Parts: sequence; C-alpha cells; structure tokens
Amino acid sequence: MARVPAAVLHVLAEVMNPIRTVPRVLVRRRRRRDRRVSATPELAARPRPWIRAAGLVAVVLLGAWLGLLVVGDVRAPVGPMDTTMTLRPSLAGGTKINVSPLGALRLDSHVAPVRLDVNVDQLDPARAQALVDHPERLSGLQDEVARDVEHGTLDLAVRSCVAVVTGATALGLAVYRRPRRALASGGLALTLLVASGGTAYATWNPDSVLEPKFSGLLSSAPSLVGNARSIVTEFDVYQKELARLVTNVTKLYDVTSTLPAYQPDPTTIRVLHVSDIHLNPASWKIIASLVQQYEVNVIVDSGDTMDHGTAAENGFLDPVEDLGAPYVWVRGNHDSRGTQEYLKHLKNVHVLDDGHARTVAGLRFAGMGDPQYTPDRSQEDGAEASQELAGARLASALRDESAAGTPVDVAVAHEPSAAREVDGDVPLVLAGHLHHEDMKVMKYGTRLRTEGSTGGSGLRAVEGKYPDPIQASILYFDRDSRRLQAWDEIKLGGLGLTTAEVSRHLPKENQPGAARSPSPTGPSPTGPSPSAPGSRAPGTP
Repeated sequence: MARVPAAVLHVLAEVMNPIRTVPRVLVRRRRRRDRRVSATPELAARPRPWIRAAGLVAVVLLGAWLGLLVVGDVRAPVGPMDTTMTLRPSLAGGTKINVSPLGALRLDSHVAPVRLDVNVDQLDPARAQALVDHPERLSGLQDEVARDVEHGTLDLAVRSCVAVVTGATALGLAVYRRPRRALASGGLALTLLVASGGTAYATWNPDSVLEPKFSGLLSSAPSLVGNARSIVTEFDVYQKELARLVTNVTKLYDVTSTLPAYQPDPTTIRVLHVSDIHLNPASWKIIASLVQQYEVNVIVDSGDTMDHGTAAENGFLDPVEDLGAPYVWVRGNHDSRGTQEYLKHLKNVHVLDDGHARTVAGLRFAGMGDPQYTPDRSQEDGAEASQELAGARLASALRDESAAGTPVDVAVAHEPSAAREVDGDVPLVLAGHLHHEDMKVMKYGTRLRTEGSTGGSGLRAVEGKYPDPIQASILYFDRDSRRLQAWDEIKLGGLGLTTAEVSRHLPKENQPGAARSPSPTGPSPTGPSPSAPGSRAPGTP
C-alpha cells in the first residue's frame, strides 16, 4: 500500500478542520439563543430586590429569636442566689430583674433592641447561711456579686452569639434550601447582634441603678432598704440591714421546708382575709401581689378600709376593681354609710350587711356592718351592748339561712365582740379591729379568725414604740365540704422594717393522726345548746 506523503496530509487537515467546526459553532449559537429566550420569563418573574431583602431580614430575625429561646440562657450563681440570665428582643432595651414572688425591678441600663432578663430562681440556703454565720463576708459581697454578674454576662454573650447564628442559619437553610443563602442569614444575624451589643455598650448607663422601677411587693423596697445613693453614703447601715434581710429570708426558707403536710390542689378555694387597711395605698399593691401569687379566688375585707369615711377619701377605693378577685366587704367603725354606698357601685364588690347572704367563688358569706361610726376613735356609752346586739341579729340571720336549706359557710363582722355572738351558728367567722391576728375555737365550735392590720395601721403606723406589721392570711377551703383545711399567716415588716414571715397552720382535726370531729353546720332555729354536736372547749389550735 502506497504511503501518502506527509505534506498531502497536512493540506487535507487544513481543508477539513473548518468544515468539521461549522456544526459545533451553530449548535453553540443555538444554545446561547435558547438560554436567552428561557431566561427572559425567569427574570420577569423574579421578585423585586426590596421584597427579597425584607424576606431575608424576617428569616434572620425569626431564626435569631428562636435560637435565643432554645439555648440563649445561662444559669449563674450571683452571691447567695441562683439566677438565670437571658437576652430577649426588645424595642426599649434595659434590664429586668425578676424576684419571684416579690415582684420585679427595671433598669434603664441601655438603649438597644435587646433586653437583659435576670430571673432570681432561688436563694441558696447554704450560701445564705454562710453569710449569716460570717457577717464579715458582707464587706466583700459587693465585689463578689460584681464578679459573678461579669462572668454570667460574658458567658451569656458567647452563648447568645452561637444561638443567634445557629438559629438564623438553620431557618435560612430550611426556607431557601441553598447553603449560600443560609450562611448569609447567619452572617447577617451575627452582624445585627454585634451592632446591638455595640449600641448597648455605647449607651450603657451605670447610673440607672440609682433610679430603678419597682413592681409587686418590691415597690416598697426604696422605703425599706433605701435607694442606691443612701447605700453608698451609709454603707455600714446598709450592711446591717442586708444581714438582717438575709437572715429573715433564710428563716423563711427554713419555715417553708417544714410546713405541715397540707398540699392545696387546683379545686381548693383560696380566700385572702384582709382588714384595717386604714387608707394605706401600699396595701392595694400587696393585696394584688398576694392574689396573683396564691391564685386567690375571693378577698374578704372585715372593715376599717378608710380612716375617716369622708367622701374625699372615696377615690382611694377605686383600685378594688382591679385586684384580680371578687371583693367581699363589711363596714368597720371607720367606714361611713357613704363609704358603703360608694363600694356598692364598684364592679366585683360584694357588700355584706344586715345578715344578707351571698354566694361568691363557691362559698356562702353573710355579714353585719359595724353599728358604730367613730372615726375619731371615741368610745360611746353602750358600745359593747350595740356590738352584741348586731352580732345577735347576724346570728338570727344565719339560723334563718340554715332553716331555709342554704347554710352560710363564713360569717364576717368587724369587731370580735360582735363576731362571738354567732358561736355555734356557722363554722367560721372573720373579724378585725384589734390590729393583731388571732385564731381560736369558741365554746360551741365556731372558729373565730381575727386579722391584723393589712395597712400596718395606716396613718397610725408611727404612733407606737414599734410600727405595726402588715398582716394578711390565706384560708384554704375544701370545695366539696366548704370547710377550712389550713391557713397561712403572712406578716411583712411595718414602716422601716425588712422582715417577711409566712407560717402555715392546720386545724386540729386536719393534723396527721387526729380524729376528725364534725364542725358546726348551723344549729336549729332555736339556737345553740351546750350539748350541740361538735362543741369544743375554748382554745387556740
């Protein structure tokens, strides 16, 4: 076979190469044209850039918020307390410190779209007791708390960054399903968090601690402990007050850990008994806080809510409508008929008088207003006889209710001398007037509960050598039998005192191992007799 010269092959290659490349070029051009045609409707369907940007920001903010909710909190010890620190989205910024069940305080510490929440979970009894046993450690408590807060916030900042980036990235990946978009979401979230942190740092106001905003029972904290300026200038005094406060709170924890074995269930009826508020506006905040913390079903006020009973004082009663529970009230000797008429027109208020009975929150109440009106604390001739007569009228009304098949569960009168007249006609009678608490079972089985002053004796708080404490009680009733099962006595330090005491009590028949005896359910219309069932000798349970 003859060999083709190399020169000829070269010439053939030069001729054929252009011919072979022509179809490829045509195919490429057609593909490019097809791409342009198919891309035109896609471009037309794409959303506007600002809509895409808004969607990305929404995904970032939602993902960051979810991340903070899931893993964005830090448990940290601060002095003798165990706390939980959390960052939360907020338009106003600032710091909120929750001290349950006493209330909360807010500090205008910074202006940024994030708020620092500090929840005081509990007081560690061991660390608190160590401070009580070694008061000299209080001198270094301020530095210890500062270090604890610094470590907690640093840990919180790191964890929040991780939570925000992780949450935004994960949600971005779930929404867009493109790794680049997900990473962009995480980067934008981190940028926003860093910007918020920078804004908070730039607007940080260390003087905000000098002007805290209190709520709940803590609203009286400035008058109890003093503001930050006085703490700085009189630190020795504050140190002693702090030691006493820690001691009292530690005692409170000791008491609650050894309370008698009574556990209220959701069906238990909780009654808050208050009395002798005497125009103290702080009482409404205390009552509202107790209603919320104890889930109170009904409030019973056994009188002397006012001090002089004048029309000018009536506006003081308006907060009664917003306490969060029905308000059962009887007139005291400092409450006028005008006061009673004003209360009748307030919503959620049930005024008891002349023995008329009402059913409120599952319990049947009847009461008698005080027959005297002595705002000047004068003692009229025959005062004791008038009280006994009013009590006898109430007892007669109670017997009529029993005869009609609608027995009363709780009777209410202001003065104990009137309340004693219903002995044997009702299981429980509530009173006030004496400004100190007492509980006893009377001769024919009726239990008499006398409440202290929930207003700390109001304007008279400074008349005695020591200020009167603020007192109230929670009464627990069985919903089926409507009988008293237990009661908590609550005592807060009066003007200038930093004490808090809670003690639980059980009736003798409810104590472990006790034989149950019947309580009076209302005698026959003829009245009580010494041999009535359930009769007991006088005494305090």
